[in-house]
Amino acid sequence: MTKVLEDVLEKVKRLPEDRQAYVAEVLEQIVAADGDLFVVPEEHRAGVLEGFQQAERGEFATDEEMAALWKKCGL
Repeated sequence: MTKVLEDVLEKVKRLPEDRQAYVAEVLEQIVAADGDLFVVPEEHRAGVLEGFQQAERGEFATDEEMAALWKKCGL
């Protein structure tokens, strides 16, 4: 296992149980692809594409905006 993966898994262990379940679901999908490209589920594609476009434009949320969002999500 790579050090990067080990570090990420340590962070995941500190997440609430529902977020851990989401991470596990995504990892299962990646592993199930057996080397094929990971396909973002249809219901999440628009949001992922918008995020990429925002990043290309240099539009990133501030730490304060992210803190408010996490709080709104109960995290």
